[in-house]
Amino acid sequence: MKARLQNVFALNAAPRAITPQQPDLRRILCVFPRYSPSFGTFEYSYGLTMGTRAFMPPQGILLIAAALPKHWQVRFIDENMEPATDRDFAWADAVFVSGMHIQRHQIDDICRRAHRFGKVTVLGGPSVSSCPDYYPSFDYLHVGEAGDATDDLIAILTHDVARPAQQVVLRTKVRRELSDLPAPAYELAKVDRYLLGSIQFSSGCPYKCEFCDIPGLYGRVPRLKTPEQVIAELDKLVDAGVAGSVYFVDDNFIANRKAVAELLPHLIAWQKKRGYPIGLSCEATLNIARTPDILAMMREAGFETIFCGIETPEADALKEIDKKQNLTMPILDSVRAINQHGMQVVSGIILGLDSDTPNTGQRLIDFIAQSQIPMLTINLLQALPQTPLWDRLTKADRLIEDEGRESNVRFLLPYDDVVRMWKHCMKEAYQPETLYSRYQYQIENTWPNRLKRPNSRARFAPKNVLRGLVMLTKIFWTLGVRADYRRTFWKYTLRWFRPGQIEFVIATSICVHHLVMFARDACAGRTNASHYAHTQRSQGEEAAPQIAAAE
Repeated sequence: MKARLQNVFALNAAPRAITPQQPDLRRILCVFPRYSPSFGTFEYSYGLTMGTRAFMPPQGILLIAAALPKHWQVRFIDENMEPATDRDFAWADAVFVSGMHIQRHQIDDICRRAHRFGKVTVLGGPSVSSCPDYYPSFDYLHVGEAGDATDDLIAILTHDVARPAQQVVLRTKVRRELSDLPAPAYELAKVDRYLLGSIQFSSGCPYKCEFCDIPGLYGRVPRLKTPEQVIAELDKLVDAGVAGSVYFVDDNFIANRKAVAELLPHLIAWQKKRGYPIGLSCEATLNIARTPDILAMMREAGFETIFCGIETPEADALKEIDKKQNLTMPILDSVRAINQHGMQVVSGIILGLDSDTPNTGQRLIDFIAQSQIPMLTINLLQALPQTPLWDRLTKADRLIEDEGRESNVRFLLPYDDVVRMWKHCMKEAYQPETLYSRYQYQIENTWPNRLKRPNSRARFAPKNVLRGLVMLTKIFWTLGVRADYRRTFWKYTLRWFRPGQIEFVIATSICVHHLVMFARDACAGRTNASHYAHTQRSQGEEAAPQIAAAE
């Protein structure tokens, strides 16, 4: 047992007096750290909604909260909505934290605040599982997924919540099957205050893209929940008040195509039974376009968006980064195939690859125009630990640890040229007129292919109607009156504003405003060029999205 205690799941705990009547009762404060403003968290859109405060409920820490002993008291705080207070830390026996590399500074800040109250801290999740050495201040580190390390952690805290003399690291050697895991504790979260709901069906991905850390963290053999689990979690999300859409956070939704083909009929039946209360979205490899049977079922299940890591439109570059699965059919044909099933493609794009040339930026802009993909996460290459890219660049002495840089990679092209290329692409891709024109393509060529949903009670419940009216009012005022691109807004919105397309107007307006404002911040140097870097911006820079959105 003592050896195993050298490896713990990261969560935050605090010592307190235990009464003889309740010797093993524990109060656990689960804190999810704030994100720095980024492309993928949609801060600019929140002011156009009815009370949205954060992007998605964090699956990992809510899962751990659900796995704790039932008689323990658990409190969850997402600091993207509000900070944990002194009273919260004083209440807790232990403080649990989970997060990604991009949240590294905020993770350490939570640890410092908990230690001021003498509380024991536990850290788990993808960042610490990849780089335990990043976090020397935490009392317990939980490295790996839920499993035997989680059991050890619970046993330790049941016995004692005093801070250990030195850091204890618990490493998962035997993972729990996803089919044995409880549903995340959505009831602890303010689900109705998130832009999207989140759910997980599988973990792991069979591919080994050079830059991706998923195979190293979660394996190449996908592990699965049962369809019954997924349906029960959807029920729980809807009952908790999830609004609009639910995102499957799987590393690759079609990692196991046979399993997905078995899941989708259950999703279709659930949507029909509940009156299609939500839309669905996911992340999948682009070769999903070669499975028309799966795409057809996804359409019927209410999927609206698929995030595909296209990364680059250049074939030679895809081969170099070991992403040949994107070349099983022409990329533009793949995008069209997905659109023909009523689903919009969101694309991941990477600049700074070894194969890039001074003309790469213009070729990317040309590809965006050809593909008509509205939303692309244009990102500078960042080498992540536990990836083939990290290993290759380490051997070549091409990794740079400098938080003043936008990437930890020494590019083959001059660094300033790559950053300048990124800013140029962001500026061109998200000019209001060109962005709206790509959405015009979607309403003409993608939306007509979507499943027509019934006018059910679930969809037209009074709270949903009220939400729609509030959002339209804010959109008309913010984009139609105050925004400097208001002429473009009205040019397209007046075309779209008709029965059956109001949802498109709302969804598009929210996306457009965020993308336009984020791109402007990016070009002004107020945001990170790599969405995986943990570069710390000044407080003034981080406040920029909220200030700009209100102007």
